[in-house]
Amino acid sequence: MKPTADSSDGMESGTGEPTSGLILVDKPSGVTSHDVVAAVRSCLGIRRVGHAGTLDPMATGLLIVGFGQATRLLTVIVGHDKAYRATMRLGLGTTTDDADGDLLPVRPGAAQRADDLTAQCLQDLIDRCFTGWIDQVPDAFSAIKVQGRRSYDLARAGQEVRLEPRRIRIASFRLLDFRRVELPDQGARVVDVDVEVTCSSGTYIRALARDLGERLDLGGHLTALRRIRVGPFDLEDSNLASRVVGGKAVPRTYRNRQGQTVVRNRMVPDHDRQGMLDGSLSLVQAARMSMPVLNLDADQAARVANGGFLDLSVAEPTAALVGPEARQRLAAILVPSSRGGAKPDVVFHPEA
Repeated sequence: MKPTADSSDGMESGTGEPTSGLILVDKPSGVTSHDVVAAVRSCLGIRRVGHAGTLDPMATGLLIVGFGQATRLLTVIVGHDKAYRATMRLGLGTTTDDADGDLLPVRPGAAQRADDLTAQCLQDLIDRCFTGWIDQVPDAFSAIKVQGRRSYDLARAGQEVRLEPRRIRIASFRLLDFRRVELPDQGARVVDVDVEVTCSSGTYIRALARDLGERLDLGGHLTALRRIRVGPFDLEDSNLASRVVGGKAVPRTYRNRQGQTVVRNRMVPDHDRQGMLDGSLSLVQAARMSMPVLNLDADQAARVANGGFLDLSVAEPTAALVGPEARQRLAAILVPSSRGGAKPDVVFHPEA
């Protein structure tokens, strides 16, 4: 996701309403992340909307949506670590490594191996092989681009997709519950496990389920996934609870370009326009939560506004604020310069 560079946001100025901000969405199952963006865009009447980190249609949980100039914060936010709760089914694989795919054949002897598996053995395997820095091959049905096309588009078209392994970090992978399940319709005995995973950006939880099933020679896939945290933005933080926008998936019917009748879901938010704006985080609030901050004086702010370098030490993307505390604004995101000091990576224009 690449935020646009256009500074106009399509909303009226001088109304006292925020023209930029972050909205914390608790995404319902059954809609895509793009559907959530479309719902926010429609509700606010604004063109410039984006999100930080795709969630699959089946998944629920935290999707951070930016509007106006706040879309330019999303490239920083998307790099934060993330926390998920998931249910993994060990004993059956699917074509997409989640419950939306077609079931793969039961492996010979899988039922007995599932019966022999214990919670302690599983946690030991997780600690030994799926914690810390590991190499992970992303799921073929991911949003990664391959020669300009999304991997999931190629996979759905029946093309073979080969993705390169990526280095990821699993900070924590905890087993919460362990259940044996009989599936007579599939002729399988499986183990369902509830887990909580804290991981680096770029981690695919579906791929963890797949790879855990492979290690056990059982096959595995996700049956549920919920993202509960992105960096400091936490759905379980009581201080943020009143800001979270929920919603539901509602079917809609339309005709596509080929004249075919298509039914697909859209998201209907549980907030109206004013409620969504009232609960949004301002540019300054969002920046303070997303990265380290520095306060600039008037001369430094003027230099940054024109793309000038500063004799300041920053180790990572850093929010440059200007003005008295009661009326602070975000002037820029500073990054380390190869020549020493700091340079503006993104400059924010004063808002009406």
